[in-house]
Amino acid sequence: MDLYALARPALRFISPETAHGLAVHALKAGLVPPERGADDPVLATRLWGRDFANPVGLAAGFDKHAEVMGALLATGFGFIEAGSVTPRPQPGNPKPRLFRLDEDEGVINRFGFNSEGLGPFVARLERRRAAGSKGIVGVNLGKNKETEDAAEDYAAGITATCRLADYLVCNLSSPNTPGLRALQARTAMQLVVAHALRTRDSEIPEPAQRPPLLVKIAPDLDNAGLEDVATVALSTGVDGIIIGNTTLSRPASLRSAHKAESGGLSGRPLMALSTERLGVLYRMLGGRVPLIGCGGISSGADAYKKIRAGASLVQLYSALVFHGPGLVTRIKQDLAARLKADGFRTVGEAVGADFR
Repeated sequence: MDLYALARPALRFISPETAHGLAVHALKAGLVPPERGADDPVLATRLWGRDFANPVGLAAGFDKHAEVMGALLATGFGFIEAGSVTPRPQPGNPKPRLFRLDEDEGVINRFGFNSEGLGPFVARLERRRAAGSKGIVGVNLGKNKETEDAAEDYAAGITATCRLADYLVCNLSSPNTPGLRALQARTAMQLVVAHALRTRDSEIPEPAQRPPLLVKIAPDLDNAGLEDVATVALSTGVDGIIIGNTTLSRPASLRSAHKAESGGLSGRPLMALSTERLGVLYRMLGGRVPLIGCGGISSGADAYKKIRAGASLVQLYSALVFHGPGLVTRIKQDLAARLKADGFRTVGEAVGADFR
């Protein structure tokens, strides 16, 4: 019995942010059953010296405060990304700031990096590390709204978390912090990324012990913008790129009454745009920088499209709002079947297959 399917009709009577809080509480209380059984071996992949049991990850934004990392991994994700976390606590934007577009299976948010700050976030990571917990957990880093020197905020986040995270992400693309997306321009991005890498390397002198450092960019960048990203990625040696964040665009197909709300759109309406931009960036980089495909995934077919377009790993979040935690298992099963049907023995063999 799918308990989420039974509860789903009642969610329309609860504000989306309240529903999210209830989901976090349910995970804390152990009310979300763990996945049973092992992943199909065809889903195993190795990246940055780390072994992923499967390539399906949870995007940043669900576990903003690093509260339910273990419970989320137990639902079947190959990795999860906690955050975004800012150096100092901040409340984010006024409520309401999260909207379900039920007819479109989309979500619009304008949270604005609501964060408890690095203190509590790091304490939870430390407890997890001390307990010897398994699983791959990344940390998504943001900047405080009032900070003028963005590079210093990212450096502060790296300093605090680099020994506790399996990978780090500089979020340069949330549309809800004024001026943040300007950091994707070539000169600004070069400065931020170079400083971030220097900070990580000075904190952890031994290269083999350093967590990979990624940047998260918007799916709204045109080809010139993606060229800037590719140039900076190759010149700095950044370890990976997540494409993409939410979009400010609004497809003409949207039907929900909330479609005009300001903020970033995610979910099914983002799939086509984010995957097309992923493919363009993959071709620009020639496979030299690993990509994580994020945006609009709600099925095994969607995950497979991202991988064939150049993603070494994929992430989802919004689809869970509409399909519940059991979706993760269904996506993995379908993805494994599609890989085998096309003769791929590993995920890695399928990465970028559409362009070979």
